[in-house]
Amino acid sequence: MAEQVASAVKEAADGLKKVTVGDKSKPKKDKKATVAADEGQSRPLQVDPKPAYIAHRLAVFGRLKAQYDDNVKAKPRNKIDVTLPDGRVEIGTAWETTPTQIAKQISESLAKKTVIAKFNGVLWDLDRPLEESGKLELLDFEHPEGRTVFWHSSAHILGEAAEWRFGCHLCNGPPIDDGFYYDMALPESGVVQQSDLQPLDALAAKAIRENQTFERLVISKADLQDMFRENKYKQHFINDRVKDGESTTVYRCGDLIDLCRGPHVPSTGRIKAFQIMKNSASYFLGNSANESLQRVYGVSFPDKKQMVAHKKYLEEAAKRDHRKIGREQELFFFHEMSPGSCFFLPHGTRIYNTLQSFLRDEYWKRGYEEVMTPNMYNSQLWETSGHWQHYKDNMFTFKVEKEQFGLKPMNCPGHCLLFKHRERSYKELPWRVADFGVLHRNEFSGALTGLTRVRRFQQDDTHIFCTNDQITQEIEGLFDFLRTVYGAFGFSFKLKLSTRPEKFLGEIKTWDLAESKLKDALDSFTAQGGSQWEENPGDGAFYGPKIDITISDALRRDHQCATIQLDFQLPQKFELEYMTSEGTNKAKAADGSQPEGQVAEAKREGGGSGPREPPPGCARPVMIHRAIYGSFERFIAILTEHFAGKWPFWLSPRQILIIPVTVSVNEYVLEVQKVFREQMMHVDVDLSGNTMAKKIRTGQLQGYNFIFVVGPEERDKRAVNIRNRDDQSTQSKGEVVPLDVVKEKLDALRKEKRLENAM
Repeated sequence: MAEQVASAVKEAADGLKKVTVGDKSKPKKDKKATVAADEGQSRPLQVDPKPAYIAHRLAVFGRLKAQYDDNVKAKPRNKIDVTLPDGRVEIGTAWETTPTQIAKQISESLAKKTVIAKFNGVLWDLDRPLEESGKLELLDFEHPEGRTVFWHSSAHILGEAAEWRFGCHLCNGPPIDDGFYYDMALPESGVVQQSDLQPLDALAAKAIRENQTFERLVISKADLQDMFRENKYKQHFINDRVKDGESTTVYRCGDLIDLCRGPHVPSTGRIKAFQIMKNSASYFLGNSANESLQRVYGVSFPDKKQMVAHKKYLEEAAKRDHRKIGREQELFFFHEMSPGSCFFLPHGTRIYNTLQSFLRDEYWKRGYEEVMTPNMYNSQLWETSGHWQHYKDNMFTFKVEKEQFGLKPMNCPGHCLLFKHRERSYKELPWRVADFGVLHRNEFSGALTGLTRVRRFQQDDTHIFCTNDQITQEIEGLFDFLRTVYGAFGFSFKLKLSTRPEKFLGEIKTWDLAESKLKDALDSFTAQGGSQWEENPGDGAFYGPKIDITISDALRRDHQCATIQLDFQLPQKFELEYMTSEGTNKAKAADGSQPEGQVAEAKREGGGSGPREPPPGCARPVMIHRAIYGSFERFIAILTEHFAGKWPFWLSPRQILIIPVTVSVNEYVLEVQKVFREQMMHVDVDLSGNTMAKKIRTGQLQGYNFIFVVGPEERDKRAVNIRNRDDQSTQSKGEVVPLDVVKEKLDALRKEKRLENAM
């Protein structure tokens, strides 16, 4: 029974939309290593003796830890003030008082519940002494940052278990959205087998029972290179991320010492429920040009009841997996001849087109103008925009007649060319430009995951060119747009304002003005009944502040689809300008024939090579980047899982199926099909030789919103007998409704975009 349960959990976990096992674009397992299915079972529980590198790491750690402890003893023990979120101040001692001690002073239950601390805005180990006065927060597992730390610590436990089991070299083991994983290289290019997962669980349980303390230590680059001298993957990270003469941290729990910034839970005993979920192959650094590694996934919780609930969640998520539903409903597929590029089948294309038509209708109402732009551009365009310098590796590039070109990964530089195509006046602003053009991004093959991570996609991409004074009204209009679109799918959404980062372009006063306008628009939205917004300090794009919009689906999973970004830099890079009401563009020649490049060159700031200032009577527009769906592909994946394949009528690719009771009414069946096809509804008929019961069952499995069963009675009355997908009372024998009434009610159901499948 236990094996059946484990198998069911494995199957459910594999349905999630993370990295999949066996995808043709992923590295293939070594055939020699997989000849015997019971290879993992034939291994001893753990290697004996332990790998020599474990003893070497421990020796280096022990020596350096002793030095560190001596240094800490010499630190001055000054009194410090520790301010809690409620304003209360606790008195502590520098280099002695820990967040755990503060938590215990409040209550033992709080100390047990707390996963990690945050001190002066920085995540801090609970047992790490505080060094100065400051503000202290105590975070539990339910806090996003607390959960991330908890799963990161669990990844270290998995890493220790893997070293015990295989004697492997660890690569990296990060927390992810639904747990954690560790990449590793097994001796002799070995492969992790399904039969290895239970022993790994057992070894992880051993590490948890030992209640190993997580110990933090700052180490120089030279000592790091010595400590991990036998691990080429850690050597790569050390050389890549730690500059000469600098230091970083390692963490120890039991035999494991790992290169890690931390922080971590106090000890392994904090993990009360731990389970290995699946394994797969991966590439070092996610690059198919690098060697293949083994990846093991896990999940953990501070309470066993949470693990039980998580398994139920996995089962439901597996049922809703867009890849599974897409295959069953014949919506789309992928092929190794074009990895990461989706083939949308007729029924999937119906959904795609309906989503696009919905937006086109809204664009018409809201004053957007749709454009079409090229798929490939000369590299000079991307050099001007800055993408060539920062994004080239994510682009598909090639040479055409000795010139370097690239497929566009985004539309914004092309839209700048549209704006600059001719002279613009303030009377034309705001100019709202929409583009459904095809985009390509060179994603690593190991990262490709169904429709959620692809190489070829389309976005509901728009750019608004406006004046500074128009920013607030345009943002408020976008909030209304969001409410309309997301409301049609039953999504709620949250807003987060990301402000100026440490590294930014432009002047601070310009940033302050932009952030002020965004805050005004957000406050106005909240005052009108919208959700409360949050501020995310320092997380804006380098070229301007942004608003991130997160939707929540039927499983209460958050997805970021929409984004609203203010951009002051691209208009400057492309020297965009419009004539203001105060004057005309005096930089133009009287007859307008002077080449633009000559005008630009004459107007450079200080005679330099940077962008020129707008001539008198002209000003720079502000560019607002906006997407609501994000990519159509990813949005369709989200919708598929949100609705579990039970599409609302207006969006459904299979709206009506008509089934005859006898052959004698086949002609009427085709007549009814024609009536509803003339209403632009997706109507199929089943005139096969199958029994009526089988036809109805097949239609139910395929997810038709309504099944019309017609016989002589319905033909004579010019009516249909309706079975509603979501109304069980109609499944044995539906309601007989006149054809004209059905047509009217279904037309209303579609126009109103009702989510309930009821006429």
